[in-house]
Formats: sequence, C-alpha cells, structure tokens
Amino acid sequence: MKVCPGFWSWLENNNQTEKVLSIDYIRDELSKGNDEFTDWAEDNKGFFLSCDDIDTQTRYAEVAAYASTLNMNAGALDEFLGIADSWLIAKALTLEDAVIVTHEKKDPNIKRKILIPNVCEHFGQKYINTFELLESCEAKFILAA
Repeated sequence: MKVCPGFWSWLENNNQTEKVLSIDYIRDELSKGNDEFTDWAEDNKGFFLSCDDIDTQTRYAEVAAYASTLNMNAGALDEFLGIADSWLIAKALTLEDAVIVTHEKKDPNIKRKILIPNVCEHFGQKYINTFELLESCEAKFILAA
C-alpha cells in the first residue's frame, strides 16, 4: 500500500461505480491479519459483496461438485473449498459481465492446488490479471513532482 497508494484509491473510486468489487470471504481473509490490508478491509466494508444469497450458494455447490471431480493431490480440494477462491468464482457466476481478477495462470497439469483459471474455464467464467484490469479501465498512476 505504501509503494502505490494511488492503486488503493483507484480501487475505492471504481468500487463506488461498482466497476470493481470483491466478496465478504476475501474481506474475512484480509481481516485475519494485523496489517494495513486488515485496516483497509475494515475501512471499506462496502467493497465486499455478500455470498449469502441463494444464487451464490447454488453456484458454490456447482463449483464444489466440479472441484471434487478433479484428480488432485491430497488436501487440494479441502484447501480450495476452505478459502475465498471457490466463493469468488461462485459469486462471479451470478453476476452479469463479471470478470475475476487473479494472478494465477491456467495450468491443467498442476495437481497440488486448484487454480482459479482452471475452474473458471470449466464454467466459462472470464478472468484477467491485475495489469489487464488496469489497462481495460485505462487506469493511470502518475508520479507527483
């Protein structure tokens, strides 16, 4: 946050127009820490959508069912279902034109971790990385003199 504070301001500004959103499970993960990300999550509770709705719950069951069919190493399924990634995909599947932002890259051969892009591709859910998001939104971070 100290390296590029403009990025965090940009997130907040774009959240106000509902271009950039996240989910409550990510807020919960951020809140487990004791750092500036924890404080930011607390100060920006409106940034995080709830996953309590029936549509998200239904899609989560579909994501979990699909993930359980994958031939992964022991523990990979439990890890995936125990973190926000599975819920993020489920929520995105309920939103029109939602795009997930992740730094993970598709890798159909990986067995130790269920990757967001691998699951997104199965469901036809669009995903991009942070730099693609910033470019598509024409974000500019200009250094002050």
